[in-house]
Amino acid sequence: MAKLYFRYGAMGSSKTANLLMVDYNYAERDQKALVLKPRVEDRDGKQTVKSRMGIDKECLFVEDFVRMSDEAIKAYDCILVDEAQFVSKADVEFFTYVVDELNVPVICYGLRTDFARNLFEGSMWLLAWADTIEEIKTICWCGRKAICNARLDENGQIIRAGQQVVMGGTGKYVALCRQHHKTGETGNLPALQEE
Repeated sequence: MAKLYFRYGAMGSSKTANLLMVDYNYAERDQKALVLKPRVEDRDGKQTVKSRMGIDKECLFVEDFVRMSDEAIKAYDCILVDEAQFVSKADVEFFTYVVDELNVPVICYGLRTDFARNLFEGSMWLLAWADTIEEIKTICWCGRKAICNARLDENGQIIRAGQQVVMGGTGKYVALCRQHHKTGETGNLPALQEE
């Protein structure tokens, strides 16, 4: 029986690398996984998901997937969704249809909260409707579990206000424990220069 999974973690917790490993595992067993991402996520090229470790894969956009026929979707053994925090409630509803009616598992990877510690729309509905919710852990500079995503200005200071979605990776965001997110301490992070 298929399930809807939500695997979330803070920035830098290897969510995309995990997704690409799952895709590889399906291929190794002569099964087909379909990799998706929302159209808004355009950092790595239009239809590419890419891990910070350097591995990547072509993908389709979620917005095109939801228009695919049932037969086309059933040709896949698994659906893998990167950056799932950016999907809509309607997209998550469609994922439940794929799982419940088409019996194809959907595994979503994404952030739980934004830089202000507010839920993203996609994350909120995945937390509400996923059959299985799993945390992918990473650590703060202090060694504690990081659960917050801090947005940084050009001087490495935490930004506390602004629009929810601002694309960026290393240099614009850093994962912190709740305490250091509150205090604004980012540690000694010389590697966070824009690439």
